[in-house]
Amino acid sequence: MLFPKKVKFRKWQTNRKHPSKLGNATRGTTVAFGSYGLKAETPARVRSNQIEAARKVVSRTISKMGKYWIRIFPDRPFTSKPAEVGMGKGKGDPQGYCVQVLPGRILFEVDGVDEATAREALRKAGTKLPVKTRIVSR
Repeated sequence: MLFPKKVKFRKWQTNRKHPSKLGNATRGTTVAFGSYGLKAETPARVRSNQIEAARKVVSRTISKMGKYWIRIFPDRPFTSKPAEVGMGKGKGDPQGYCVQVLPGRILFEVDGVDEATAREALRKAGTKLPVKTRIVSR
């Protein structure tokens, strides 16, 4: 799973704005490396284990013929409190890392395989992620 080598702060503050009011992505919105890409249609926080599940599916589907790129990296720590713990008494402990994805962001790219295989790989990867996705080409 992906996670940063070193972080400056253990816990981050939550965005005060609702993800739907943050607007659309301005960076990473075009297919840059491959021929086909998986583009986010809705905002969400994607955890590192969800990225890993999608990566495994893409890797298996395109096999050794093609190449794939992961265009997102989970650098944001998320916290949670243990089960059956009351409100208050501070913020929970860090549990893992996630990435804030806004609509328009390219999540994965694929190249070196035919269109049908690329579309199938990206479709399967999209089902593993908590965002609605669209398959785009160059």
